[in-house]
Amino acid sequence: MLPQREEHPTVKNKPNPHPPDENKQTDQLRQWFARRRHIIAANVLRGACYGIGTGAVGFGFWWIEHRP
Repeated sequence: MLPQREEHPTVKNKPNPHPPDENKQTDQLRQWFARRRHIIAANVLRGACYGIGTGAVGFGFWWIEHRP
């Protein structure tokens, strides 16, 4: 059986509410995305709509050119 470790009387075992991040750059990137997530989502949605519209127009012209 292993002996129990004695705690130093001046050391207090408190849980750390904010453990340090492993990588500061990862934390900064996470904060950057958190600040801009609405802008990013709006731009992705706008890009998808432009892509769908462009595809529809292109398909329309292709259909007009290839119909008998």
